[in-house]
Amino acid sequence: MSITEENRRESYQAILPTLTERQKNVLQILQECGDLTAQETADELHRRGITPTDERNFAAPRLTELADTGLVAAVGKKICNKTGRKVTVWTAAKEENHDE
Repeated sequence: MSITEENRRESYQAILPTLTERQKNVLQILQECGDLTAQETADELHRRGITPTDERNFAAPRLTELADTGLVAAVGKKICNKTGRKVTVWTAAKEENHDE
């Protein structure tokens, strides 16, 4: 393992305990479902019974926070089925860089 990969793994392990429950839920959904928009993530939070509605604001701020930590990244754009506007597509950081 390279020094860079080792540093990434250590950083990932240090960040995980500091995440809020909602941030953990959002990260897990991206890891399980693949690339999603904030609305699609909110839909999944609601489907799993984590949030009372599918309002995108249950997910969007958490995605921004997770991006600030490097755990998720914007990887593209697409048209939202709900609003008809261009929105960001998010992905979870590759787990192979973070496995113990």
